[in-house]
Amino acid sequence: MNDLFIKFIEKLASIDNTALFAASIFPYAIFLFYIYKIKSVNIFVKTGFSLTVLFVFITILVSIFTLNYYNKTLVEIDFVHGFAESFLTLSDFVILFGFIKLLNSLEVNNS
Repeated sequence: MNDLFIKFIEKLASIDNTALFAASIFPYAIFLFYIYKIKSVNIFVKTGFSLTVLFVFITILVSIFTLNYYNKTLVEIDFVHGFAESFLTLSDFVILFGFIKLLNSLEVNNS
């Protein structure tokens, strides 16, 4: 069982996921389109999910920078990787804040 699992993981690791990563922007764009149409979702939630696209953009730019400047991948340069990941943390906090505001605005019915 262990060998089968390890071979499966090695096979997954050998697959080039660049096309899948690039294609994933389309379903996310559709998600953003429809979430902006929902009136009950507040602007913080919408902005937080939009900031995730900024995170992806910043990560791509920083990855190109580390490959050209350091000749290493992004995950090999900790302080630059942390800088890029901070944009994901920012978007997560904005989403969380938006959902907290949304929950606080709901009327509580105790019967």
